[in-house]
Order: sequence, then structure tokens, then C-alpha cells
Amino acid sequence: MPMPAQQTNPLRVGLRQERVISPQCLVIFGASGDLTHRKLIPALFELFRQRRLPTEFAILGCARRPWSDEDFRGRMAEAMASEIQQHQSAWEQFSGCLFYEPVDLQKDEDVVSLGTRLEALDRLKATRGNRTFYLSVSPAFYGSGCRALAKAGLLQDPSRSRVVIEKPFGTDYSSAQTLNRIVQSCGKESQIFRIDHYLGKETVQNILVLRFANAIFEPIWNRNYISSVQITAAETVGVEERAGYYETSGALRDMVQNHLTQMLALTAMEAPGHFDPEAIRNEKAKVLQAARLANEDEPWKCCVRGQYSRGGSPANPLAGYREEPGVNPDSTTETYVAMKLFIDNWRWQGVPFYLRTGKRLPKRLSEVVLTFRKAPVQLFDAAGGTPTANQLVLRIQPDEGAGFVFDVKAPGSGMRSRPVDMHFSYDESFGEPSDEGYVRLLADAMLSDPTLFTRSDEVEAAWRLYTPLLELIEDSPWRLPIHPYESRTWGPAAADAMLGRDGLLWRRP
Repeated sequence: MPMPAQQTNPLRVGLRQERVISPQCLVIFGASGDLTHRKLIPALFELFRQRRLPTEFAILGCARRPWSDEDFRGRMAEAMASEIQQHQSAWEQFSGCLFYEPVDLQKDEDVVSLGTRLEALDRLKATRGNRTFYLSVSPAFYGSGCRALAKAGLLQDPSRSRVVIEKPFGTDYSSAQTLNRIVQSCGKESQIFRIDHYLGKETVQNILVLRFANAIFEPIWNRNYISSVQITAAETVGVEERAGYYETSGALRDMVQNHLTQMLALTAMEAPGHFDPEAIRNEKAKVLQAARLANEDEPWKCCVRGQYSRGGSPANPLAGYREEPGVNPDSTTETYVAMKLFIDNWRWQGVPFYLRTGKRLPKRLSEVVLTFRKAPVQLFDAAGGTPTANQLVLRIQPDEGAGFVFDVKAPGSGMRSRPVDMHFSYDESFGEPSDEGYVRLLADAMLSDPTLFTRSDEVEAAWRLYTPLLELIEDSPWRLPIHPYESRTWGPAAADAMLGRDGLLWRRP
């Protein structure tokens, strides 16, 4: 009996093939760290299984530990055991691309040895001197790392060498400026890829498509029709093993300055003249340069800081932030921050943008919510008592997609309105889950495509935007006190009160 023909998802018909990555060697500094085995190697393995990596490819892990190639392969296999179990044959092939070289970027002799090893890998794997250097190291070593690579002549060719830098890129406006000057002295801006994994998510990228490919949205994407915008990045986890880092950063530096600000820029930017990396980044930079705190004279009135306390249930109690290992028992580091911004341009003048992020909240999610102005005349009674404004919800994670809230007639003989939700899911519509952020971004970096990476002026504009708050925290912390909130709740009451003064509520997904 002949096998039935496999049905093709109509939404996948005509999709273009992925771009081909050139032969190259990806060099990971900090290869013994958490990010490498948790995100980078799994993302590269996914690219391999999708057949998007070239045959002429190598991954060179670098760290100070005296590992061999086999040690490195074994460590990665151990960390990815469950995934490898499902793809044993693919891993056996992929692991042949993994190599290791002990390197301390602060030692000139180690960097010279690295150059020699790269030349040997060029010959062994035919990578043609094409290299992507990934600095998965402490931010304190970004500048010196770039200098070491430049001094060794490893960044001389802009067409065949690039550097990927993890966040945070600086700790404030001044340090970001200094770091930019150092990095740009080592290579061209086109060689620098400041990575923000949020920009690799399909729905973040879909903000551009939704706006600029659909005539129904762009005409109303402005102050005339939109009354407010909420951008949320909520986490259910606590600080976990990151206490050392988190105590020196806090939610404002860790999440708002990068992830939330980039979502803000994509949501609010003007249409570029054409889909070109620099054209897009130009428009994002313009938006950030026009953004400001809602109250620049008294910034403490437009920002709330919080810190999670004990919570959970008797069966599953959760410790407060100050009880976490490695945290100062008197810590004033924020694990939650909410704020109100304005964008002073023709499109958005007077529209409030509300940003919030926090740890130990009830749900893990990231979303952008655009609330539209209510109809000028309410002709129908609302079934719930109060008319509901239309909302467009862009879900970044975990269920990537979008939803639209609008009114319909409630069942029955009367003419009463009731809000309904219309949902779109990437996974359901396209029949397969979308790529994890690092999969897309690593591929783009190796393709030298900077579209989804942050440019130097964007970084500096973002830091400049939050400088008044950072200065308050440093010089007058009583102006921005820490409000405790119970673990697995939606943050401190002060954040609700901030929106309440505008007659609004935070969306509770």
C-alpha cells in the first residue's frame, strides 16, 4: 500500500532558504563558563542539525583551564547529555568540529599561541582565515580582550574577522563611551557585534514585519490612535547562582538598559527607507535619542524599584532576595523596576511608555502591549460593566506570537459588547518551534549581518536615558527606595500606584 503523501503546511510554502554561512572558525573565549555549555554550544549544534553550518567549520574553545580537545568535547557532551541522547549520530559528527586551546587574554604569549593554533585549524578544516571571536568573559575584560586580539593582528581584515560582545556593554554612560572608544580603536564598527539575545526572538523581529508590511497597522501606529504602551519582561526565577553579578548590576542595568530598551526602539522607530542594517539601526538610534524619563526634574516620581521577599507555599517556600547565597543581608539592589517614559517626536508625543521587569513574578513572559484609544462614543453597554479598550499584544516569550483584543456582541437579545481575544502562535501556525535567540544571532554574526545587533550610538543613548536614575541610586538612594514584594506576586504596590495615577492598570496575563 503506498504511503500517503505528506501534507505541507501552507504557511511554509515559498519560504526562502536560510543564508549560507561561509567557511570559518568560531572562537569562544570563556569556553569553560556557563553561557558556553548552556547556550552557545547548543545553539551551534542546532545550526549544525539544520545543516546551516558549512562543512569547513571549526569551534575553538578558549579559557585558562588546561584542557585538551577531548576534555572540552567531554565537558560539552556531559552538559548536553539529554539533547545528545536524541541526536547521537549528529553529535558524533558535530563534536569533530570542537577544539580547545588554553588562553589567557591578558598574556601576550597565549594570544600568539592562539594565532598559531588558528592557522593550524585553517589548514585542517579549510576555514580560510575567516574568524568570529566571541567574548563570553567578564565585562571587565572586553576592552583588554579586543586590544589583545588587535595587537596579535587577528582583527586586521574587516571582511574576515569580527568580535561578538555580550552584555552589559558598560555600566553607565561614561563607561560605555570609554569602552566604545577602546573597541573601535581595535577594529571597525562593522566588526563589532554587541549581542542582545532578545533581538533573536521571532516576535521581536516580527514587530518590524507587523508594522511595515501591513497597511492596517502602520496608519494607526501613532499618538492619534494609541493611548499607551506597556513593555514587560517577567521572570519566575530568583537570582539563583548570579548573586555576585546581580549585586553589582540590579534589574535596571541587567534588563532595562538593554532588553527592554531594544524592544522600545523597535516598537517606536520610524520606517527605514529600505531594509538595510544601518538604515534600521539609524532609526532605532533616533528613537532612543528622543526618549526621556516622564519627569526629568523629579525622576523618582516616574520610577519604582522593588526587591522580592519570601513567598511561595508551605510545600514550596521561596527565600527572599536578601536570604539568597552571596547576597548582602542589607542589600538595596533592585530585582524589580518599573518606569514611565515619553518619546518626544511627532509620532509619539504625549504617549506614555511603561517599562517593567522583575524576578520572582507569577509568570515567565515578555510582551509588548499597545492600548488603543477608546471609541469616542460608547453606543453599547459593556457586559463587564466597563468598556474595554482594544489592545494589540506582541508575545515575545514563552509562546511567541500575537493577540488582538476587540469587542463583539455578547450572546443574547440585548446589544451588549464583550471583549474577545484573537491569537496567533508561531509554533502552531508554522508547525515547528521558532529558533532560540542565540541560534539566529550566532548565524547572523558569522554572516556579518549586524541588523539585530546594537550599534555604539544606540548603547550610549540607552545609558544616557537612564543616567538620572543611576545617579539617584548612587547619590540619593532614599529618593528611589526599595519596595519589598512577595515572591510570585506582580511586584510592589507602588508600581501599581504609578499607573493608577494615570488611570491605568498593568496588564495581568
